[in-house]
Amino acid sequence: MAVADFWFITLSLAAATFSLRLGGYLLGRRLPAHGGWAAAFRALPGTIIVALVTVILMRGGPAEWAAALVSAAVAGVSRSLPLTMIAGIGAVVLFRHLA
Repeated sequence: MAVADFWFITLSLAAATFSLRLGGYLLGRRLPAHGGWAAAFRALPGTIIVALVTVILMRGGPAEWAAALVSAAVAGVSRSLPLTMIAGIGAVVLFRHLA
């Protein structure tokens, strides 16, 4: 790869990243702060995580299901997202190793 190609790709990716961030900022300023739509937007990240985890569990085996149970228990007791994620990752690694 030529040096000119490297700089062209780097600057193009930087411009794309900047435009996406600026677009998100400008769009975010227009979102409602109150009402039904605001509540829906606040709930959206959680629903995306549930959808991703559901697909993983449907394709996974006993190790993934056991790790999901461990994660649910840790989440219920601790109410801490970072701790739940660490416990879930650790559990799936352990259960896959034991299987």
